[in-house]
Amino acid sequence: MPTLQDLHPTLPANCPAIISAPMLFIASPNLAISVTRAGGLGFIGAGFDVSKLESLLTQAAELASASSSPPIPNYNKDDPATSPIPIGVGLLSWGASLDQALPILAKHTPAALWLFAAHDPDPAANYAAWAREVRRATNNRTRIWIQVGSVADALEVADKAQPDVLVVQGSDAGGHGLARSASIVALVPEVKDALTRAGHGGIPLVAAGGIADGRGVAAALCLGAAGVVMGTRFLACAEAAVARGYQAEVLRVEDGGVNTARTTVYDTVRGYNEWPARYDGRGVVNDTLRDNEAGMDDAENQRLYKEEMAKGDEGWGPKGRMTTYAGTGIGLVREVKSAEEIVKGVVTEARGILERVRGRL
Repeated sequence: MPTLQDLHPTLPANCPAIISAPMLFIASPNLAISVTRAGGLGFIGAGFDVSKLESLLTQAAELASASSSPPIPNYNKDDPATSPIPIGVGLLSWGASLDQALPILAKHTPAALWLFAAHDPDPAANYAAWAREVRRATNNRTRIWIQVGSVADALEVADKAQPDVLVVQGSDAGGHGLARSASIVALVPEVKDALTRAGHGGIPLVAAGGIADGRGVAAALCLGAAGVVMGTRFLACAEAAVARGYQAEVLRVEDGGVNTARTTVYDTVRGYNEWPARYDGRGVVNDTLRDNEAGMDDAENQRLYKEEMAKGDEGWGPKGRMTTYAGTGIGLVREVKSAEEIVKGVVTEARGILERVRGRL
């Protein structure tokens, strides 16, 4: 079966695969291309609305081809028929339109499409339809990544949709995921074992949730992952399209297991009520959540949230109300760095850890 590097030739061989998450509104073309150029694979967050997808992919292609930047290995900007745009696109299957997305993906073909959060009762069938039609429209140039958060979902998706890559998201992840899940420490190896028994053991797994430095990368590789996704770490990235108040809050918060929480209230106050019932989101604990837990009704909480939005960057902070989606690894993020510094830094750290461990055995 193909490795991640076989599927995505821009990834360096014999190197941990570092992927930046397709964070909605934050994972811009600049961030995605910067991650890819640094030796990882960047994703843009197109979310539930494909109306801006063509513009995002056009920007990404222009950045990938910029003569003022170092070339991306194994990417030929002059041959789009065999060399797709060297980034991925993340889409929320509960809202994104397949019919609208297909002609855009055929014209501006990305290296990968990451699907997530299809509606019940049969999300795997939804993913299968996307996978079939996108492969047809792009002549199999776009690899299909599907995110799961349980063993059962991984087995069903593998059977029905035949993804090229499975993103295995644990409960430590920031942003949206299954309300009931396990950390990657238990989830990744159990998923890998279950897939192997079911005859799908060759699908590369990418671990997501709680990984913010080289120690997490090394651990994920030992658990059986072929690569890792980082979202929270890239919130404190120079190329991220993130508000200053949001980024400052990421740098401020420590003890992520205590000071982040899984909840649906952040969707409620922001008016995002279309998420499937199995999902919630992990974010920094703030007054929106504290008031919700104290019994404030949703209408009042939403009114206060809208008032806070008018404050701009001051709406974040210890007593703020603005949503800061972030994972439990937030306390490991202490400074803003460039995408290149982050990718190369975690790879170097992970390699050093694995070499030291090997030397002790």
